[in-house]
Amino acid sequence: MSEQQTSPPTMADRLRMARKSEDRVMRESPFGSWLLGSGDQDGGKLRIRVRWLLGGLLAIANIVGATVAILLVTLVMPGPPVFTDELVLVNFVAVPAYIVVSWACINIWAVIRGLRVLHWATDGGQLDEHQRRATLRLPAEFTIMQALAWLGGLIVFSLLYGLANPDLLLKIAFSIVLSGTVTCANAYLLSEFALRPIAARALSTGPRLRRLSVGVTLRTLLFWAMGTAVPVLGLMLVALLALLRVEDVSRFDFAVTVLVLGAITLAGGFGVTLLTTRATTAPIRTVRAALARVERGDFDTEVVVFDGTELGRLQTGFNDMVAGLRERERVKDIFGRLVGEDVAEVAMSQQVELGGELRDVAVLFVDVVGSTAIAATRPPTEVVELLNRFFAVVVDEVHAHDGFVNKFQGDAALAIFGAPTELPDAECMALKAARRMNERLRAEVPEFPAGIGVSAGPAVAGNVGAETRFEYTVIGDPVNEAARLTELAKSVRGNVAASMRVLERACDDDERKHWREYKRVPLRGRTEHTRVAVLADGGRRR
Repeated sequence: MSEQQTSPPTMADRLRMARKSEDRVMRESPFGSWLLGSGDQDGGKLRIRVRWLLGGLLAIANIVGATVAILLVTLVMPGPPVFTDELVLVNFVAVPAYIVVSWACINIWAVIRGLRVLHWATDGGQLDEHQRRATLRLPAEFTIMQALAWLGGLIVFSLLYGLANPDLLLKIAFSIVLSGTVTCANAYLLSEFALRPIAARALSTGPRLRRLSVGVTLRTLLFWAMGTAVPVLGLMLVALLALLRVEDVSRFDFAVTVLVLGAITLAGGFGVTLLTTRATTAPIRTVRAALARVERGDFDTEVVVFDGTELGRLQTGFNDMVAGLRERERVKDIFGRLVGEDVAEVAMSQQVELGGELRDVAVLFVDVVGSTAIAATRPPTEVVELLNRFFAVVVDEVHAHDGFVNKFQGDAALAIFGAPTELPDAECMALKAARRMNERLRAEVPEFPAGIGVSAGPAVAGNVGAETRFEYTVIGDPVNEAARLTELAKSVRGNVAASMRVLERACDDDERKHWREYKRVPLRGRTEHTRVAVLADGGRRR
């Protein structure tokens, strides 16, 4: 007994699975991260989520920055030690007190400012243009707030330590500047991340703004400078100090300083670069996932616009593109309903011009018997409802047999088989459609008895009219003959009449057995008698 072996997934399978996984993630996380929740969360959940996420991320950024500053001052930067008797009050009273007071002030200010600006988003209020711009400037304001706190620390600690020992001034100042710069860069990126749901709501209302923040290029260069260039300048400054004060810096201390600063540079640069990259790629990933859904035919796809740079315009442009595709599909659908899907496909795939070409076609004409009396004895709304049921059967059967309804004429319809799309067995399909249509009309719309005529032969199929208004139609003897046969069909048993020429050209022997030759009949407007075929069973349902 052989074991069933499963072939390993191909590269295409793995790529398809990856796209499905990414598509699922983007549907569940429209803002680029599951931490930010879904796009339809209410104001209460949004307020709690943003408040805790923003406060937590900014706290982490500042704690890391303060830790780095303390390590630089105490262990890394060369110079006099800070743990001396005259600096006890500064180290254990002034520094903790400033950190606590500044952090409390930052939080109070952030809460007050945030509630004032964001009340429209969390309470469901109206958003005016001033509030909209203020909302989108919040990441920059929070960053300025962080920068002011670090600047205050730079001034206060430089003065306190500098007054106690002037040689500590450069050491303290450099450590605070380096740590504060990286912290502010992280604070901006993290606050921008936490406020994405709010930014999305602001960007979705009001007129489109040209740009709401620094561009991608400037943002990348700015955060490269803050996360990498400033720490590297610190390394260069340490080297310069070592050159100017060789006697005060041992080789071991210099090596430790360079190694630790290098590690901080690598870690800080990596963190800032990672956050910058994720902020840049998040809008692109949402667009890519939405594009995959559009490729699968989902034109209701729309991405959440949460970025104020050129990438936000990319998201907006994608939504505009999909809206255009939706409109195109709607127009195509309406166009197809008005003129037929085949005609619509031909018209949209090639240049439309007046004129036509000679084609062998089969023509089916169906007309209600006694329509004048029906209209006179029934309310108009009831007549329209019956006509819709009547035409629903006609269209369904014509389409089921690869034809298309060329036009409706009051209570009659003209169907074509073999144009604009060629149909090798057009005559056979027209006969099948007529027979099946007759059965269904008798069963489903008995209030509307109808005559059905079928003819076939060469005719001109194309666009007829003027340059500014035309329609696709078929002109030729088969059309006229089908109309006359329809008049005859109203008076014969079964209410279906076809030209014997159609029956003789039909290739399906099974279909021929359902028909029999009736007789030669003089049709109105024709010089010769026409051989006519009718249903063999008189139109009874089988």
